[in-house]
Amino acid sequence: MKHRRLSIFLKGAGMGAADAVPGVSGGTIAFITGIYEELLLTIKQFGPSAWPAWRQGGLRGLVVHLNLGFLIPLLAGVALSLVSVAHLALWLMEAHPLLLDGFFFGLVAASGLVVGHAGGRRRFWHLLPLLAGLLLAQMLPGLMPLVLLVGNEAVIVVLAGAIAISAMLLPGVSGSFLLLTMGLYGTIMGAIKSLDIGIIMLFGIGCLIGLMLFSRLLWWLLKRHHDSTMALLLGFIVGSLPMLWPWRELTRYQMGPEGQVIPLAHRYLLPDDYARLTGDSAQLLAVVSLMVVGALLVVLLNRRAARQATQFDT
Repeated sequence: MKHRRLSIFLKGAGMGAADAVPGVSGGTIAFITGIYEELLLTIKQFGPSAWPAWRQGGLRGLVVHLNLGFLIPLLAGVALSLVSVAHLALWLMEAHPLLLDGFFFGLVAASGLVVGHAGGRRRFWHLLPLLAGLLLAQMLPGLMPLVLLVGNEAVIVVLAGAIAISAMLLPGVSGSFLLLTMGLYGTIMGAIKSLDIGIIMLFGIGCLIGLMLFSRLLWWLLKRHHDSTMALLLGFIVGSLPMLWPWRELTRYQMGPEGQVIPLAHRYLLPDDYARLTGDSAQLLAVVSLMVVGALLVVLLNRRAARQATQFDT
């Protein structure tokens, strides 16, 4: 039991680390480590069904119903990682952006293979949800600045929390990247670093709303239309890969309310073209090496998760 809790804690830490970096989704980490469906089911349990569990089984029944033995170590890992990685992520984004993007490009690309393998038997019409996922992954960042039109700062932060946490549940769609396109990434990460309780509470309220609504939708889709939903998730992952391509040039942006740059479109380059355009080293060997490391990490984590699932079933 202690070993399982430590394992869940470490998986939560991986999810928190991924969510701190624009371009990567904690849902991707949950999927490749084998806890994705259990996570969705656990979140879904927080609702009206908890009341009968409390009445019939008391506190023990409620703990079992809400799967707190899984959720508490997972959230502890996410929270600890977010607070600690917030500093490291911001530094890496500024000091070594190519290396960071390279590592996560390899990780997310290999995650696409994992999701594709888990999709079951493919049908020709599965191309429709796959294409829908691709299009939504491309369209979402461009739509995010519209959130700022709401005007009320508190409502904006709540909406940002709901959107970011919903994206966290989707493999391939980065909640942090959507925050970046809203112009709120620095605000939220800064609040976490400085423990700004007001902003953290508003963001947390939005996260709770997003979790309650979106987890139920995803769970329903997976139970009723599993293979189609997996194709949709694969589309999200493949559609998110360009956001992590290390050698890119910002071609369109807008200024946020606090003077920050909100990226809207990029031009994707070959390493030599990037070096000529920027005058900086493309760091080709280091970036490709980290792509391989990221991909191998996914393979190892997925194999470990599969072994654990087999042991649990037997």
